[in-house]
Amino acid sequence: MNNRNYNIYFHTHTVSGIVISVVLFVIFFAGSFSFFRDDINNWERNESTAITKEIQLGYNTALKKLDKEYVLHGRNVTISKNSNERRVAVYMEGTKDTLAPAKQKEGSFFYLDTKTFKTYTYEQSYSLGEFLYRLHFLAQIPYPVGYYLSGFIALFFLFAILTGVLLHWKKIVSNFYIFRPKEKLKTLWTDAHTALGMIGLPFQFVYAVTGAFFMIKLLIVAPAVMTLYKGDQDKLYKELEYSDPEYKFDNKKLATPFNIDQLVAKAKSNWKDFEITRVFIQNYGDANMHVVVEGEMPSHKKFTGIGKVIYRIADGKEIAKKNPVTQNNYLDVVKNVLYKIHFGDYGGYPLRIVSFVLGIITCFVIISGVMIWLVARQKNNLPEKKRRFNAAVVRIYLAICLSMYPITALAFIATKIFYPLSQNNLFAVYFGGWLALTIFFILKKNDAFTNKFCLISGSFLGFLIPITNGIVSGNWFWHSFMHNHIQVFFIDVFWIVLASLTLYVAYHLKPKKAVS
Repeated sequence: MNNRNYNIYFHTHTVSGIVISVVLFVIFFAGSFSFFRDDINNWERNESTAITKEIQLGYNTALKKLDKEYVLHGRNVTISKNSNERRVAVYMEGTKDTLAPAKQKEGSFFYLDTKTFKTYTYEQSYSLGEFLYRLHFLAQIPYPVGYYLSGFIALFFLFAILTGVLLHWKKIVSNFYIFRPKEKLKTLWTDAHTALGMIGLPFQFVYAVTGAFFMIKLLIVAPAVMTLYKGDQDKLYKELEYSDPEYKFDNKKLATPFNIDQLVAKAKSNWKDFEITRVFIQNYGDANMHVVVEGEMPSHKKFTGIGKVIYRIADGKEIAKKNPVTQNNYLDVVKNVLYKIHFGDYGGYPLRIVSFVLGIITCFVIISGVMIWLVARQKNNLPEKKRRFNAAVVRIYLAICLSMYPITALAFIATKIFYPLSQNNLFAVYFGGWLALTIFFILKKNDAFTNKFCLISGSFLGFLIPITNGIVSGNWFWHSFMHNHIQVFFIDVFWIVLASLTLYVAYHLKPKKAVS
């Protein structure tokens, strides 16, 4: 590679990496914990449920209860499950009956407990798992700024990955095996950055591409909607099969009795191992009532296996069917594969644990890249003012990034002690504590102290998490294991292992002096 191309790749890699480093660290750190979002939610609520995508609900009982509270006649009702929790999402559109009271014409969204049938608003159901999941794409920043910011950060990250590979292409194999911890500081950081960057390269590439796609796809699709579809967004959704077929509201009471539980069981019996993930009821209680039962095959049976059956209630006929084994087309694959590989939900705990480790490795790659940048700019031939400025920039970076570990551990303890912790209070604990720690480390002006303090305090708080859970709920991790409460058990043990590892690292860190 000639010097001109090398310099272009080097500066593109450095600038794109430095500019996005802090936000990228936040995205990957929160995203790593998001692999266990469902487990965190169940741990916080001291609940456990079967690890399956299938909705486990007595539909008839649930609908009778909802009918008393909301009056379902003429409404479209959607019951869906997107996570391994006891709660399912319920969305009800306003009734199509024009003579109904105004209150019944209002839509409603809430969560329904499949055991107690108690309903929760989004705010009431807000949890630490949801918080960390949404933090990893900056959803706490008002929409659409946070979404677009995270999307463009992912895009810049893709540039950083590609230029990094081009920089190291000729020595990509030899450099992978080089690690010189006893050499000067810049060499140490460079070796760690290169080796760990290569280990996590496929993971980082996948998440850069899928992250950019999810967050800025609206900007990509918008020109097509305006030109090919002349601004008709509904037509696009219909062609992409994101919308359901619509059936006219007859405004006549349904004379035939119906049993949703039987319909769901009937749909499930069509294909072995088929899991029901969504039930959509159109024109509830009307003569033209239809029920759409959707589901999918388990990932180990078929990676993309989406199926559905549509029933007309008046005569009980099956009017449409999509076979999840034989009728999944290219469009289904495109829509579902990106989601599956991004969420890592197709390989159980082993895949999610590996993904978590790779996510934390990526965080270290980000930090080591920043440290390389600092060490390279701390030479004696640079003016003192510039060196102080560079050191201050990195000090701020490290203060923001490293303090996420202890504050995340503290948030686990707070959500358990003060359960249910409201959304606003959770924001206050996490963001308030994060800000306080960041300011403290910036004023301390000691990067080695920041690193060690965060590791030790995070470890200490991490050990307190299963202890807190045991004291508050009485569900000690050995009890949860014996009672097969796997999700609760996993989070307790996860923190014991993580805290042990970070404590070991903290006490084996030896400050290394920079060599110009």
